[in-house]
Amino acid sequence: MSAAINNGGPAFPNEEGANFFGRSGMTLRDYFAAKVINGILCGIGVTDGHYKIAEMADMSYRIADAMLRAREAS
Repeated sequence: MSAAINNGGPAFPNEEGANFFGRSGMTLRDYFAAKVINGILCGIGVTDGHYKIAEMADMSYRIADAMLRAREAS
């Protein structure tokens, strides 16, 4: 059995009980990953064929996970 992934909770918590279509919004993990992939794309350019999209997404979530671990440690 794999360990549960720490998603950091909601990135932008809303009022108690308020949700849209049964969802409470993006997780902090998703928010971190989105920021990371934006930085990657700005650094290498969208047309650079060196990275594949799936590799960039995987790298973004690995970095987001590291950011969450660092956040827990502080």
